Amino acid sequence: MVINDAGIKGGLASVLMPDTVTPATTAAATTAAATTAAAAATTITTITTTTTTTTTTTATTTQAPTPYSQKPTMENTTPLVPVPSTVTSPLDPHAKSYSHVNGTTAELLDRLAVSELCKGWPVYRDASEWANYRSLFTSDGTVWTTWSGPRHVDDFIAISKAGKEAGVFIMHRECGTLAELAADQGRAVGKMKATITHRFTFPESQFDVDCDCRFIFFCEKQADTGAWKAKYVKLFYDKDKVVPVDGYTAPRFAPDELAKYPEGYRYLGAAQARLGYEIDVSLPTPHNNELWTRMYGEIEKWLDGKPVDLFWEKQT
Repeated sequence: MVINDAGIKGGLASVLMPDTVTPATTAAATTAAATTAAAAATTITTITTTTTTTTTTTATTTQAPTPYSQKPTMENTTPLVPVPSTVTSPLDPHAKSYSHVNGTTAELLDRLAVSELCKGWPVYRDASEWANYRSLFTSDGTVWTTWSGPRHVDDFIAISKAGKEAGVFIMHRECGTLAELAADQGRAVGKMKATITHRFTFPESQFDVDCDCRFIFFCEKQADTGAWKAKYVKLFYDKDKVVPVDGYTAPRFAPDELAKYPEGYRYLGAAQARLGYEIDVSLPTPHNNELWTRMYGEIEKWLDGKPVDLFWEKQT
């Protein structure tokens, strides 16, 4: 706010000075006007000073958000201590290395063929392309899942069809695939990171259980055709979670209900059991180190041309 001192003085003079005045009266009025103007100016200065002080005080007490680049670092914060049962091991599970990247043109083509074969699971099974799905396997191919246990691939296709007819809704998201090759043995192992997403519809809620996993395809090259086929498919189950379809309505699982199933596919197993499935509890996860290590041992035996044993449910 700007106030003109001349305007103040003029206004005060017109009020205090009559039409007929004496020199003494004029002098007194002038003195009074000057005093009043000075008081007004002091008041204005005080208001301005007070406002400035208040603004300054407010500015010093309000803190702007800390930029991300200035967030506290691990050096000046309490170290994170992960719970051992919920993380993967930092140890390399492989005892040896095989052809997995680069190499000769022949190696690249073989690994590409195996990787392509692996991707057929989510692409073909989810779409009920059963003839294409069956073409991925040897004549005696076997697969394992949480809800089926070990099944000959033809039997697995049959129960998958029956499940879909009954309303079972399971999809797969492929997240990345690589292959390890032992060309001299005519064998390879495909490793496909994926997310199983099973939709459940119960009276109280509709939800998905998403399970991050790794499909392991034990593949062999056919001597007569040179085609790659999967003889065994078994999975690592890394972790799972419940995802409400509407964003907030989720089912409750009692601790004793969840405790029946391995961490890694605990919610998936509990939810599938509610549908009446008998859940295979002998599948490898990062948390059951014995089965985790055993699975990698079988992978290396396969690539070395040795017999493998993946039928652990007989021994658990």
